[in-house]
Amino acid sequence: MRPRRSWRLHRGTDRDVEPASSIPDGTSRRHRPDYAILVLTALLMVIGLVVVYSISPGLAAAQNVSQGYFITKQLIDVALGVVVFGLAAFWPLRRWSRLGRPLVIVAIVASLIVMFTPINEVYPAHRWIRFGNFSFQVAELIKLALIIWLAGFLTKQWRAGKLADARITLKSLIIILLVTAFIVAKLQSDLGSTGVMVAIIVTMAFSVGVPLKRLALIVAAVLGVAILAIASSDYRRERLVAYLNPSVDCKGSSYQACQALIAVGSGGLFGLGLGYSVQAYGYLPEASNDSIFAIVAEKFGFIGAGTIIVIYGLLIARLKRLIERTADQFYRLIVVGVLAWLSTQMIINIGSMLGLLPMKGITLPLISQGGTSLVFVTAALGLVFHISRYTSYNAKEPQNDATPTNDSFNRRRFGRAYNPSFTSRPRA
Repeated sequence: MRPRRSWRLHRGTDRDVEPASSIPDGTSRRHRPDYAILVLTALLMVIGLVVVYSISPGLAAAQNVSQGYFITKQLIDVALGVVVFGLAAFWPLRRWSRLGRPLVIVAIVASLIVMFTPINEVYPAHRWIRFGNFSFQVAELIKLALIIWLAGFLTKQWRAGKLADARITLKSLIIILLVTAFIVAKLQSDLGSTGVMVAIIVTMAFSVGVPLKRLALIVAAVLGVAILAIASSDYRRERLVAYLNPSVDCKGSSYQACQALIAVGSGGLFGLGLGYSVQAYGYLPEASNDSIFAIVAEKFGFIGAGTIIVIYGLLIARLKRLIERTADQFYRLIVVGVLAWLSTQMIINIGSMLGLLPMKGITLPLISQGGTSLVFVTAALGLVFHISRYTSYNAKEPQNDATPTNDSFNRRRFGRAYNPSFTSRPRA
């Protein structure tokens, strides 16, 4: 007989992980990560590769480029995403808490640089930093920087018992909200990403325990900014009208919405098939980017589109479970922010393709073609995957004498989360 070696003990002074105060013995144990997060992330990226590959001939014909252009670009983006996921998954956890302020500074500098870069005629907005064939969308960096910084700030306020302090907490949240809205919605003309960032801020503030009355003020500020943004922009008003009545101008402002609905409706129950697509041949704008869900529905029908939604639902469920099992408040808030990011962006993209929400230029996470989005989403999920190594169901469900300590029961129910009251038995 030899002792089991399924756990590695990390004391509170460990250089990779901070002590979790909710664990009674003052220790955190590193264990197997939640591989479901890795599998679901990889599955979504593979689906994106398959869809982009299948529509590459149509996209190439419509844009007069080589047939291998789009799939080659997607393969490079996926490879970068895999590398970034791996780096984030093994970067020492405690160093992430120090990256909040530097990331915010880099995001601010990038937001200033983007205002002085040339505008592409196809996308007349200051959203990308362009150097030849290379382009970098600043909003994706802002999302990650916002999550890391806000997690540190809210954790600090939570530990100090100042979450209800209007002079510090509420004031800071409103300022960061208004600054973010001004930079992303006003300067970069990206209302979709602004909505995602607002969801991140509100969700993280709610989860940490900011009073609902304070959050109501934040929501009121958001509504005011949204109304102002729509009223001050002609094309946003046109998109709102197109959303309320898509058929009013299918050759003008409602063109993308109408073509998306045609693609979704053409798929039927089982779809036209992997090698068949009409909308990809220049009819549906942004077929490989913002409109890729409509292409999925056209090719794979209701079954395929529903499967995509189920996969996202499973990933979101794993993140929710991780939130419940993470003992440290800082890392828990990071997972909350990533969950809000993915779920809001997915809902906005799919909702706009189905006519349930106004049309917004925002990617479908991990599936749409877009290197910047893919790299930063995989970085966030890599960090979440790393955090899953240090879970403890004692953070959510304290143990008592009535709790079963059977090894197989704990594995099934808690997915190898650390139980400080459970001692592994020798294995033959």
